[in-house]
Amino acid sequence: MNLFKHELTIRDRQTMVDITPQIREDIEKSGIQDGIVVVYCPHTTAGITINENADPDVVRDLIYGFEKVYPTIDGKYRHFEGNSHAHMKSSTMGASATLIICDGKPILGVWQDVYFCEFDGPRNRSYYVKVMEG
Repeated sequence: MNLFKHELTIRDRQTMVDITPQIREDIEKSGIQDGIVVVYCPHTTAGITINENADPDVVRDLIYGFEKVYPTIDGKYRHFEGNSHAHMKSSTMGASATLIICDGKPILGVWQDVYFCEFDGPRNRSYYVKVMEG
């Protein structure tokens, strides 16, 4: 089976963790040379995205921008858990990303990596990587 489950321990309230090395390792373990890989986050207050890997300020700016649009604290939120902002950020970011595999490697742009996006930490999280031939 080419389904891999990974665990993350998130210590920050909001962060983006580069999971590209693990995805590359999963593709290698699968032995699949050509196909697709789906990365999926099963949490409603976290997400998956592809973005720039060269400048760490991009990640900081993304988190800052999301905070401006969906502030952590807003007296008009009604969700009793107090994490409405995280649900909105997660829905905007999305729960998965799909990449093409060619010659045993994911096709990513020169400046791209895949990120697990946490909006309601600290928490223990998981994500799945499914590698498919085709």
